[in-house]
Amino acid sequence: MSAMSDYLENKFLDHFLGTASTSAPAAVYIGLHTADPTDDGSGAEVSGFGYARQAIAFDASSGGTASNSSAVEFPAATGGDWGLITHIGIYDASTSGNLLFHSALTTSKTISDGDIFKVAASGVDITAA
Repeated sequence: MSAMSDYLENKFLDHFLGTASTSAPAAVYIGLHTADPTDDGSGAEVSGFGYARQAIAFDASSGGTASNSSAVEFPAATGGDWGLITHIGIYDASTSGNLLFHSALTTSKTISDGDIFKVAASGVDITAA
């Protein structure tokens, strides 16, 4: 995963070029999408049927890559299907907030009523390219 959102690109440039400062969010969250959220964050995030973004933590970066430090498990889909999950996004808030990074899944996954989506430890790699 190396696609930064437009929001994060501007924050990064402003911060490191000295035109404005920014600080890290207190926590970051992983969200599931049924379409590419794109750099402007406009893609289709799952909603309803028990879906909620989940907190995700990362180890310190090394060699230009940071990986999630532990597994993340979403609650079971309840009362309906989430659909075909094709992309993930990393956000600075559990609801609303700003998209920071996004990427397509290596393998898309259909989440039906009762299914659980899991991300293994080190399953999300964010690279600086």
